[in-house]
Amino acid sequence: MTRPSDAEERALFMLRMRARGIQHLALLRALERAPRALFIPQRYSDMSARDIVLPIGCGQTAPPPSVVAAMIQGLGVEKSHRVLEIGTGTGYATALLAQLAGQVLSLERCQSLALEASARLETFGVKNAEVVWADALAAGGAIGRFDRVIVHGLIDAGQQSLFDLVAEDGVLVAVMADESAGDQRIVRLARGAEGALVPSEHGPARAFMALAPGLTRGL
Repeated sequence: MTRPSDAEERALFMLRMRARGIQHLALLRALERAPRALFIPQRYSDMSARDIVLPIGCGQTAPPPSVVAAMIQGLGVEKSHRVLEIGTGTGYATALLAQLAGQVLSLERCQSLALEASARLETFGVKNAEVVWADALAAGGAIGRFDRVIVHGLIDAGQQSLFDLVAEDGVLVAVMADESAGDQRIVRLARGAEGALVPSEHGPARAFMALAPGLTRGL
């Protein structure tokens, strides 16, 4: 069986994204401009166009691109927005967010991942995103509030320190476990007129781990 060309793989990748409900045109353009292969460890580059979880080092994994895209789509990012990303990982989602937002601050608790992601983003030509080696759970109010916050990890309803990072009229998107169904769901929390965060579900997720506290230098 003949292996598909890079162009064919990219076309199939975009068809999969549309089939999984990604309709936001600016996000689709961002996905086209930022091939996942550029942000995945080289040994897994031949699998980068597949919609699967991949290991990235430091005991972490990169979620399927359809899940990343669904989370960003739920975030509703605009050029006027200042975005906080918690869990840089490989920098793939950071590259997508940077094409949609005015400014992106990305926090990564694993130093080796933060350094690698920064290098990839520089190579890709990203100018409006900064990756910082930091523990988001300990950051508190020192980093301010953001129009949009995206958390690449499992959270629960009691993590007030994360919710306090959301500005007035802001939105936080993360993943929560649905214990009754035994699965994970993408959840959008929008700050309403009374200041409370109003939740809505935006599809399934899988293989997300709970946010861990503290800093690590990685392997």
